[in-house]
Amino acid sequence: MSSDFYQSFILPYSGIIIKICRAYSNSQEDFEDYYQEVCLQMWRSKDSFSGNSEWSTWIYRLSLNVCLTLLKKEKRKKDQYFVSDALPDEVTENMKVFSDESLNELYSAIKKLSETDRAVILLYLEEKSYQEIAAIMGTNTNNIGVRIKRIKNRLKKILDGKIN
Repeated sequence: MSSDFYQSFILPYSGIIIKICRAYSNSQEDFEDYYQEVCLQMWRSKDSFSGNSEWSTWIYRLSLNVCLTLLKKEKRKKDQYFVSDALPDEVTENMKVFSDESLNELYSAIKKLSETDRAVILLYLEEKSYQEIAAIMGTNTNNIGVRIKRIKNRLKKILDGKIN
């Protein structure tokens, strides 16, 4: 992967990638593996970006697809491990994602949601419009509105300790 591509097209959007990878990983090591795999897949598939959507929308969709694929692989093979190389310093600082306790509680609650609901709430928390969320998720805007309301209610119950 060229340094120019990383600096120009991945690093400015690392926040998006970090949030999505965190929602689908269970440890710092898994998180770092997911992040690296997303970056690798972005580089490999950069030529397939058609420009029909925003670059950030494409990154969301690619990140979600990579994380969901990795999650499915983990479910099939519980003992599968990834070998990771050292990450660049500027990313490593942002990746100490498992140290803030209140944020950990929120992510813990989010992880109790279905894979699809996790993706929707992450996009909502990123303040994406219903139209953008629908485009990324491949559904319609009305469905997103109803789904977000249900997800919020479920998260509230989880955080209040009413459901596990």
